[in-house]
Amino acid sequence: MKWNERDIPSQKGRVAVVTGANTGLGFETARALAEHGATVVLAVRDVAKGKQAASRLTGDVSVQELDLTSLNSIRAAADNLHDTLPGIDLLINNAGVMFTPRQTTRDGFELQFGTNHLGHFAFTGLVLDMLLPLANSRVVTVSSVGHRLRADIHFDDLQSQQSYSRVAAYGQSKLANLMFTYELQRRLARHSTTIAVAAHPGFANTDLVRNSPGMLRAINPIISPLLSQKPEMGALPSLRAATDPAVLGGQYYGPIDLGGNRGHPEIVASSPRSYDMAIQQRLWSVSEDLTGVTFPELG
Repeated sequence: MKWNERDIPSQKGRVAVVTGANTGLGFETARALAEHGATVVLAVRDVAKGKQAASRLTGDVSVQELDLTSLNSIRAAADNLHDTLPGIDLLINNAGVMFTPRQTTRDGFELQFGTNHLGHFAFTGLVLDMLLPLANSRVVTVSSVGHRLRADIHFDDLQSQQSYSRVAAYGQSKLANLMFTYELQRRLARHSTTIAVAAHPGFANTDLVRNSPGMLRAINPIISPLLSQKPEMGALPSLRAATDPAVLGGQYYGPIDLGGNRGHPEIVASSPRSYDMAIQQRLWSVSEDLTGVTFPELG
């Protein structure tokens, strides 16, 4: 049986916060959750674009400003969610940047590592107390098949100050997403029913490819029709990770056809490197130091 949106159980009474939800995979994730009854918060950097996206959705949808390149914005968003929501059942860490020229966040972090990993790490830590009391709450973090691309956690040069490869930096950030998920799940398992799950969309046709290296952009018109899928298909792994009652903490969902680039979502394996517990724990400690965010006591 091929899992699809029709398999999403009712989300009535549940609150979902989706980062980067004004376009692409995040928008399709938010749309499907709202259509199945969830109260959905679009957590976006550009509020005007967020409101435009919200106007295209049906159901209980609101917009929260969240700039993952700014720890001040992350803290302000978390504070506001504490003030306005009774709790969070689903946190979907979807927002991301890919293959950008070397830039830094407002706090001086390399843009891809700072946005994709550190921003979500900090945001999750600051709102996790809103998930912990709720039965069957979940943190879903979107990684990528790109976590295998020249990927390692370069503790000697996390911010790519010594040398920069946009591909390697992206791979590091997506590997960090997985390591964060696995370490978070290990900590959650000691404390509550909240679980952490990862997902990847495969090769989805979104505007993330705009910063791809020139060679990849040149061949994209050729390979895209063969490999890519529409954003609503790319969102299915995140949706399954967020809503399928059979999902277990620490699992990783992605498409299974054409080398994991397209198709319906199933449990998939990540790279051997991603399961290294010592690196996961070191990354967690470094991330706390860099962001100044300490997670609630999880046992």
